[in-house]
Amino acid sequence: MQLKNRNFLDRYSKKAALGLTALCLFFSQGVSVHAENEIENRIAAHQAMEVQSNNVENWPTGPVVSAESAILIEAGTGAVLYEKNIHEKQYPASTTKILTTLIAAEQSKLDEIVEFSHDAVFSVPRDSNHIAMDEGEALSMEDCLNAILIRSANEVCNAVAEHIAGSVEAFADKMNERAEELGCLNSHFVNPNGLPDDNHYTTAYDLAQIGRAFFANEMLCRISTSTRLHILPTERQPDEKIEVSSNQLLPGGKYAYEYLVGTKTGYTSVARSALVSCAEKNGMKLICVVLNDESPFQYEDTIALFEYGFSNFDKINISRSESKYNIDSDGFFYGGNDIFGSSQPLLSLNKEDYLILPRTADFTDTVSSISYDTENENEAALISYTYHDVFIGSASLDFTAKPQDYSFDTSDTAETGSTDTAKSRPPVIIINVVKVLLLLAGIALLVFLLLLLRTFLINYRRSHPGSRSAWRRRRRRQASPYLTANESLQAKRREQIKAARRRAQIKAAKRRRRPRR
Repeated sequence: MQLKNRNFLDRYSKKAALGLTALCLFFSQGVSVHAENEIENRIAAHQAMEVQSNNVENWPTGPVVSAESAILIEAGTGAVLYEKNIHEKQYPASTTKILTTLIAAEQSKLDEIVEFSHDAVFSVPRDSNHIAMDEGEALSMEDCLNAILIRSANEVCNAVAEHIAGSVEAFADKMNERAEELGCLNSHFVNPNGLPDDNHYTTAYDLAQIGRAFFANEMLCRISTSTRLHILPTERQPDEKIEVSSNQLLPGGKYAYEYLVGTKTGYTSVARSALVSCAEKNGMKLICVVLNDESPFQYEDTIALFEYGFSNFDKINISRSESKYNIDSDGFFYGGNDIFGSSQPLLSLNKEDYLILPRTADFTDTVSSISYDTENENEAALISYTYHDVFIGSASLDFTAKPQDYSFDTSDTAETGSTDTAKSRPPVIIINVVKVLLLLAGIALLVFLLLLLRTFLINYRRSHPGSRSAWRRRRRRQASPYLTANESLQAKRREQIKAARRRAQIKAAKRRRRPRR
């Protein structure tokens, strides 16, 4: 009887287990379907959102992306080429780490040793990204940067923060200070790894500004494009650690992009997928940020935006195209030097500065404004350019030599809106020595030709006594008999005087020769 009861219980428990399993599968499938529907609805809502840059007159139409916020800028000028909710506050997730590693690279050396405290290790959820560091272990700063950018290790971020600032909180203060210096407008950071926190947020625009500094660092770019992390064991860390990056933009990834310069991914269930990337093609360097996106669209959106930028915009050298602010313009630039100044102009447009212009536009379509408020002591002014009120670049007016005194006088003050004109002082125009010498040479040549002509005329008159001019002179003499007679009388008197002097001399000589009696 007990055996029958045991068999009955076994059969019952098996059926119950199968039923429970089926119920779990049914429930999980229902949840999965609901989640997929939610994601699809979110993507559709994001794609229907307005792209602000598409509203600019004659601006190239940008692609439809599934990210809620997206931006594409040119790295050198900071010109915004694509704009979609760029000032909307978003959770950055692990894209926070581009600021963390930037500060670490700026404020530490690669061979510094970073120790892992209890808080650095155990304050991180074990199901988040990490490289299994233990309390008391240590890594070099170089290994830490690799672990953060390749494996997105959260406990390593904490250890680096404590190493540099003493605590995570103090490092967060440094993050906010550096973000403000880089031009961020709507960001606040409370941790170095981007783990969810209501007070930890940023925007696509702000991340792009941080990216300008991050992607200007060749070492950080090189690390961020590495596909494999390999940390060798040491006395302070006994384990060999090998990890592979999950970033699909990297070589070997499904969305590998050949022009990639640097990249950093991010994901949390709250932030969704985020991606900050930089690419360079034909001398143009672009930075793309997508936030609150869905995988794998963060990669597709990024590539679509890069292709949009490279296909529709060009770099235009300002000094080769600009004529309005020409240094040779009369009365535009003045200096307090001597009148001959220098063989070089006092000011010149920076030869390297450029702007970004849609390929359908021309340089003459741009609007410029000049500002004399510049902190760089080598710059006299800064010229900013816009196209349909969109900033596209700037050029500096640089001193070719440090002047003791200078002033600016431009008739375009009202047009540019600048009220900081030069104070009244006696202006001395800077003259180019080469031009002065050429002018003097021209004057000397003209005088020489006039003298040569005069000599030729005199010789011609002497060699042609029967010429009309000689005839005129003879007629004038004949027409004045009184003057001719007077001249003859004076000549006779002169002869008489000479003859009397000769006679007197002869008599004196004879007296000297007579013998004395």
